[in-house]
Amino acid sequence: MMTPLGKLIGLSLAVALLLVLGAGIGVWRTAAHYRPLLDTANGELVSTKAARDNLEALAGEQGRKLGELARAGDLRERNAALAQEKASQEAQPDYAAANQLLRERTGGDPAQAAGDIIDKELGL
Repeated sequence: MMTPLGKLIGLSLAVALLLVLGAGIGVWRTAAHYRPLLDTANGELVSTKAARDNLEALAGEQGRKLGELARAGDLRERNAALAQEKASQEAQPDYAAANQLLRERTGGDPAQAAGDIIDKELGL
């Protein structure tokens, strides 16, 4: 016959075995349930990181190109200002000569000369 202590130890071992078995089954069921979800989430994480890296590269390239366009626009603006100044300086003698001709034709008043030229053009 078994002593009460032996029964208690046997019962304790049976309870411990059932607890370990229940925990093992719980872990196995949990893993079976969450593994596909984790795999899907990991796949989405990888594709999201790849898309983010691609967008970062595109944004960097866009920033570089925008900087190049801004520098090119500044250069064109400076070149246009220099060309305008050069043209103005080169036209100065012709402008002075034209004003001299107007003064000679009309007696010195540029406004009167312009009016006479316009009247002549219109046949008045």
